[in-house]
Amino acid sequence: MSRLTASFWVAAYRKRLELFDIPCFVVRHGDDTGGAVLIKLNTLDGRAQVFQRSFDLMTGDRAWIVLTEGAESDCDAAIARQSGFDPDLWVLEVEDRAGRHLLDQEGLA
Repeated sequence: MSRLTASFWVAAYRKRLELFDIPCFVVRHGDDTGGAVLIKLNTLDGRAQVFQRSFDLMTGDRAWIVLTEGAESDCDAAIARQSGFDPDLWVLEVEDRAGRHLLDQEGLA
């Protein structure tokens, strides 16, 4: 199965969030074709979650899992560490007080 480029996936994800009036910002622009993507969900109360896409070797399925969560500053530090060893990394920040990120919707894994 062919894979979408990172920039195409990011554009589609941002469009889907826009349809639900959920703000999303590109904090770090990674490699357009093969960069990994981290999603920071900022609930605007000093807390956040960071999601990364995971691949299940047994089933071949992809899913979004929580890389870290807690104080926003701790999440930012985790993102900085990831960015330090992955120059191709994309980082998107989703801002939603209700905690919506839509990553559990069909087509986004």
